[in-house]
Amino acid sequence: MQLLVVGAGEMGRWFADALAAGSTDPPAVAFTDRDADAARRAVAEAADALDARAVPADTDERFDAVCFAVPIPALDAAVDAHAAKGERALVDVTGVMEPALGAMEAAAPTTERVSFHPLFAAANAPGSVAVVPDATGPVTDRIRDGLTAAGNDLFETTAADHDEAMETVQASAHAAILAFGLAAEDVREEFQTPVSGELFDLLEQVTGNDPRVYADIQSAFDGADGVAAAARELADADEAAFDALYRDANPRNQAGDGGAGR
Repeated sequence: MQLLVVGAGEMGRWFADALAAGSTDPPAVAFTDRDADAARRAVAEAADALDARAVPADTDERFDAVCFAVPIPALDAAVDAHAAKGERALVDVTGVMEPALGAMEAAAPTTERVSFHPLFAAANAPGSVAVVPDATGPVTDRIRDGLTAAGNDLFETTAADHDEAMETVQASAHAAILAFGLAAEDVREEFQTPVSGELFDLLEQVTGNDPRVYADIQSAFDGADGVAAAARELADADEAAFDALYRDANPRNQAGDGGAGR
């Protein structure tokens, strides 16, 4: 299989390396990126089992499949520029599914189309991968099999359910952790509680990555406003109101409402 990976960042490299690790017949991968040096670095750092090369962004080559691994704001432009280069399949790992699948269908309505979202940083792979099989076939089946064989746990969902879940598990979670970091004061280590210690560990994890990724998530999904509003409710609550909010925050009390509500 000839595969073009559009976007030579962390997720694009992870996708190519995972397919190489999970296949006895790895695809031949071409990396392209608006930053030509990034594509060349991806080739230099690719897994030994991977047949990788860099191609210019304006290449007129055709491939069996194209994987879009670009930042969310760059998705539409990347699909417009590169979808026609995928003769059989288009997939993405951008992290936003309804817009990705919509753009790929509009650009290539007769090709196979699947959206993948690895729910982890590449350094933590393998892990759980959300999958929306919009239009499947032998090429996307081979890609799924390769990601599974590389040790990832793939589960199917819908684009709408995925994007709604990201409001909580990404946008709200990141906003809450970053807000804690902005509000927190320096304290001596011996003052840490089990809860505060875990929060500071999470803060270190979140702030150790590319801030652009987190900014893109906040722009793509609602979540931060809800966290801010809930924090204000807690700050302004009297004893009775705080008691009600405390109970409402308990996931066991929210189970009958379909999940977390705040």
